[in-house]
Amino acid sequence: MTKPAVDPTAAPRFLTDWRAVPVRLAQGVAALRGWRRYLLAMALGACATLAFAPMHLVPFLVPAFTGLLWLLDGARRPREAAALGWCFGFGHMATGLYWVGLAFLVDAERFAALLPVAVGAMGGGMALFPALSVLATWTICRRWGLPGPARVLVLAGFWLAVEWVRSWVLTGFPWNLVGNVWSFSPEMLQIAALGGVWILSLLTVLAAAAPAVLGEVSDPIHARARGRGRFVAVALGILIAVWLGGAWRLAGAPAVGEAVVEGVRLRLVQASIEQSLKWEPSLRLGNMRRQVGLSVGPGFEKVTHVIWPETAVPFLLDQDEGLRRYLGRAVPPGGALVTGAPRGNSAQVWNSILALDTQGRMTARYDKHHLVPFGEYVPFRTILPIERLAPGNIDFTPGPGLDIMALPGAPPASPLVCYEIIFPGQVVPAGPRPGWLLNLTNDAWFGTSIGPHQHFSSARLRAVEEGLPLVRAANTGVSAVVDGYGRVIARLGLNEVGVLDVDLPSPVLGKNLFVLVGNWSVLFLIFCTTIALFVLRRLFP
Repeated sequence: MTKPAVDPTAAPRFLTDWRAVPVRLAQGVAALRGWRRYLLAMALGACATLAFAPMHLVPFLVPAFTGLLWLLDGARRPREAAALGWCFGFGHMATGLYWVGLAFLVDAERFAALLPVAVGAMGGGMALFPALSVLATWTICRRWGLPGPARVLVLAGFWLAVEWVRSWVLTGFPWNLVGNVWSFSPEMLQIAALGGVWILSLLTVLAAAAPAVLGEVSDPIHARARGRGRFVAVALGILIAVWLGGAWRLAGAPAVGEAVVEGVRLRLVQASIEQSLKWEPSLRLGNMRRQVGLSVGPGFEKVTHVIWPETAVPFLLDQDEGLRRYLGRAVPPGGALVTGAPRGNSAQVWNSILALDTQGRMTARYDKHHLVPFGEYVPFRTILPIERLAPGNIDFTPGPGLDIMALPGAPPASPLVCYEIIFPGQVVPAGPRPGWLLNLTNDAWFGTSIGPHQHFSSARLRAVEEGLPLVRAANTGVSAVVDGYGRVIARLGLNEVGVLDVDLPSPVLGKNLFVLVGNWSVLFLIFCTTIALFVLRRLFP
């Protein structure tokens, strides 16, 4: 019996096999040239933003990082790789940080013209970090001739390393670290008790980029293709194992709201005062009365501590004894009113957290030390003739650093103002451990954008890393109480007006591993990644 003639013009079998789809996609993406490839890189970066709060569409990370690696296949020179990384980063940072520009509209007459410049400069500057990680990935993989699985690991390792650098260089801005995408899932967050947000970032990028290996073989029927399919399965399986481990840890934890500090009941006040009205001279006293009214409302007799947000008092509180006595009305007997307020004089001003007793006396103080560039001070003021966004004619003075705030009738707290809460491993001072994290913030600058949700997302991770409950009072939201496992006990959403009366949760028993090693965990994770890289080189020569 004669065999049928083979049609030489027919497409090879692998091109019609469904398993060849990623190959064809990868080839098409890598073959893009000119502006199309850079535009696609920006679109993939924007796609990654959908994985963060408040959307939490985590699967969108897969096309983002997989597509980035396929684009990298077509890079012929280092500058092309760096440009692809920058475009990816710009698309991601511009869409993830657009809300920063809303702060320029609070006083539109003075600052609106700077909005596009500020947002563009911030997106472009932050994009340098992804550019660095992508360039390093391309260089190492080209020099060592690394195959797909190893290349995925290299990208994940460099992405982690550059995120860590971003957390401290030029005062640091660790906003939207990739591990933050899991803040909606207490189960996924539990591994942060071991390696912080860093281990979540590493494993998430690894899993999101893993499918890229399916597009790098010429014959999907080949055994090597099946092996790379197993690599993808293992990468995704690691995330499943993380979820299962987190579920197991939570199963052994006290029920939500069950473990509390006896005799401490907090009232968080969220007045939702618009930023444009907050400092209006004719409205400031009315704003004070509004917050006092919420503080002493029904149930006040059961409260031990009242907590107001950052700069809830729009006066130099230490200079106004009469106002302090008035605010004493909002102090429960034997407790304290804890509020954000500026303090100082005509020469120096601090952004502070102050505790008042029933007589209006200041019993505790913390001064914010990690100030927001251009918001609270102007870097290189002598050569940059611009104004800061926050009201006032002089820059804020940084405080001495992290501290413990002792409050009557409550465990000592680690106070943090605004974005001081977003820095992993930098929210608790050395020495005796506090009983809780106290974060006062004012996100009214950013309206109803995604910014306040991202801020709360990051704050929630600090609670898990430190094993400490988080109490967060925000002017317009999100105000919340989170236990040391990252579970939300109570919250007030964005722009809601009201109070939260909540017992103070107890800290997690014992010290988390991350508490002991801190950000040194990054070096350990990079070491483990390097070992795994050599193993993958042998498995996939």
